[in-house]
Amino acid sequence: MLEYCNKYPEAVIALTEWYFELLNSSFANFNDLKKVYGSASLVGDDRVVFNITGNKYRLVVRIVFEFKAIQIKWFGTHAEYDKINVTTIPFKKK
Repeated sequence: MLEYCNKYPEAVIALTEWYFELLNSSFANFNDLKKVYGSASLVGDDRVVFNITGNKYRLVVRIVFEFKAIQIKWFGTHAEYDKINVTTIPFKKK
């Protein structure tokens, strides 16, 4: 997540808020999450897309609700999001 904060400094506050909200939440399933994050979309392979900073940025994560595990797959602007295949974008290791 720090990589994204460095790359998109104008999104740091919203991204950090999202992170701590999820860290302190306990969603049993996507329906529970959807009650809090109404604009979140389930796109397959346990992947959820969140709108960050209104709709300027998109965050793609893989969530395994059973284990409360979240893996950030991708983060970028809405325009950048339109150029990726959200269902196949891999986790990028450094």
